[in-house]
Amino acid sequence: MALPDIQAKTRFLVEFPINASPKILFPYLATASGLSQWFCDDVRYVEGQRLNFIWDQENHYAEISGQRLNRAVRFVFLSETRQTVADPSFLEFTLDSSQVTDEVYLRVIDYSPSQDSDEQQEMWESLVAKLREQVGG
Repeated sequence: MALPDIQAKTRFLVEFPINASPKILFPYLATASGLSQWFCDDVRYVEGQRLNFIWDQENHYAEISGQRLNRAVRFVFLSETRQTVADPSFLEFTLDSSQVTDEVYLRVIDYSPSQDSDEQQEMWESLVAKLREQVGG
């Protein structure tokens, strides 16, 4: 029997300017094929709105809990048995456009077990650099 997910979690928020339109960026944030190009080793659809994120040959199941086309997507992580848990970890990507400067910003909210905030910042900067390479922005 799996133990409940009781680790202390923190909400980490970071924004990055990205030189690409929301229409181009969104598939990289909301689809298995797009995410596997920059975010983790592989992503596979499991069933319905559920995906399997694979890092270092370990499975991490998540459910798409909310999505607005070309705007936002939220992944809520499940237990090892693919069940919902109390106070689940989640990852949310939101795209915002500045009407004045025409810049696009990717906002990341990472609610997960506590990590060193400097390490988390470096990790996201590295991941977003990979994303920029993919979209040319």
